[in-house]
Amino acid sequence: MKLRFGWLFVLLLAVHLVIALTILTQTRLVQAAPRPNSTPTGPDRFTWLTIDITLYEWWLIAWKDNNIYCALWVDHEGLPTDNELSWACDAQIYNEWKAYSVPCKAENTRDCPGYYLQNVSSKSSKKEITVKLPPPQVWVSVENCNPDPDGWCSTQPKLILTGEEPLPNETITHIQGYAGNDAFSCQGARCEFSLEKTTSDGVQLQFWANSSYGDSSPLFTALVRVLTQGGESNEQRLVKRWYVDVLSTQWTGARIASCAITWDAFPPTEGLPEWLTTPEFPEQLTSSIPYAYLAGNLITQGVVDVHACPDGGLTPQGTASPCGLKAAQPAVEQWQNQFDHLIHDIALKTDVPAQLLKNLFSRESQFWPGVFRNGDDVGLGQLTENGADTTLLWNRAFFEEFCPLVLDKKTCENNSYSNLSEANQKLLRGALVASVNATCATCPLGIDISRANFSVSVFGRTLLANCEQTGKIIQNVTGKTPGRTLDYETLWKLTLVNYNAGPGCLSEAVQQAHEVATEQVPFGWDLIAQALDPACRGAIGYVEDISKPQPTPTPTPSPTPSPASQN
Repeated sequence: MKLRFGWLFVLLLAVHLVIALTILTQTRLVQAAPRPNSTPTGPDRFTWLTIDITLYEWWLIAWKDNNIYCALWVDHEGLPTDNELSWACDAQIYNEWKAYSVPCKAENTRDCPGYYLQNVSSKSSKKEITVKLPPPQVWVSVENCNPDPDGWCSTQPKLILTGEEPLPNETITHIQGYAGNDAFSCQGARCEFSLEKTTSDGVQLQFWANSSYGDSSPLFTALVRVLTQGGESNEQRLVKRWYVDVLSTQWTGARIASCAITWDAFPPTEGLPEWLTTPEFPEQLTSSIPYAYLAGNLITQGVVDVHACPDGGLTPQGTASPCGLKAAQPAVEQWQNQFDHLIHDIALKTDVPAQLLKNLFSRESQFWPGVFRNGDDVGLGQLTENGADTTLLWNRAFFEEFCPLVLDKKTCENNSYSNLSEANQKLLRGALVASVNATCATCPLGIDISRANFSVSVFGRTLLANCEQTGKIIQNVTGKTPGRTLDYETLWKLTLVNYNAGPGCLSEAVQQAHEVATEQVPFGWDLIAQALDPACRGAIGYVEDISKPQPTPTPTPSPTPSPASQN
């Protein structure tokens, strides 16, 4: 009995020890910040709603005997769809319906083959539908920084991640992610990071929020660059200061430079060049070039009094002569400045630089938004079918807005431009080009101003599509994000090459320049421009005209080149 009691005592002691260790281990796990999962689960939240609907009863009736061969209810106006008929009717009946049913033109309907549909009744009903609930969000901001006019902070700033749970009675439990290769996890809806100096390429941040609902936000990213000045013994500046750049869709601070997130390219710390800026007010948009082509059109339309000009104010090519240009100056200023407020508004909505749009329209059409000499280039930005193809292919948001205006809504839903049939793609391209063509025989001066105004937005979205395509070309050639190999201004210049000469020209030049680049002759704008095919080199002057406009006569608009390499 003693032996048995001894073993029992040992056994009980062991059990208590195991329980104690388990409790201790669990306590430590609870107290420690949980290590993030490799990827978030993502949002997974739906609810059911009951809505009022009208049901419509349809009969499928044979011409030959007027008998009902199929009956069904549908919850929408109009004829039942093929899928609804296939589900409700016998397979043989459905196949005969598809194969033989045509409008009956015979005097005796019994002689007609197939079936016809008849709507016989309707009734009110209710239907349960699933509704996707809004997911959690995480927002990025910077605290402890009052930047000076140049954007520098005098105190060490903090990067803040703030979780947001849109559902009532639910909370953000953790914010997790990776800073470079280092994992982090913060309890609650707030994460703070003290910002230290990074490399010029910045640090990649991946982050997400976990919710008490049981799911997480999507995975978000941010590229963070921190530069410092001063505070070192070998520097002239005694007071240290910090410069913070954040590229993220979740950023809540000052407006991010256009296409910077697409390219992972930080704008220059000294500020953007003027041609890539959006001024505070529309009246600050500048244009110092003569508009001989625009003046010629205004003279031709009888807007300008040129009786004092011995040549009638026009050259043989239809542009304004020096005398005509002088006479037309007030009308020219009034005409081209009428678009400034709209350009500024579209720039704020799309993040495309307003001055870039102004310079582009000056170079492409001189603000005469019609067809150039019966060519294929139309509108303020001289859009072609190739250009429309780029817009629809590379700007998904614009495609989703524009497609239902031209094609059936169901054709556009959950679809992409590249997946449409060639016929539908052609319809969309043609419709987009037509939408920016403001030529109007019955309108004052032959121009539909309302259509010209609409086209400003289209060209803004087209530039965004070109910046997407340009970034992809650079990444395909170099294997790196565009901002790792080229500076922000150069990427915009290449975007203009893509807009003007096409992706074929740009791809070939980027490939050749990348292959021959060295430390002495770096991969950049000069090398890529030199590598452009002779048929594409008109784009060099085009870029210079837009990025460095000078008070010299603007070239008469000419059709966009279509070299063999253009896609």
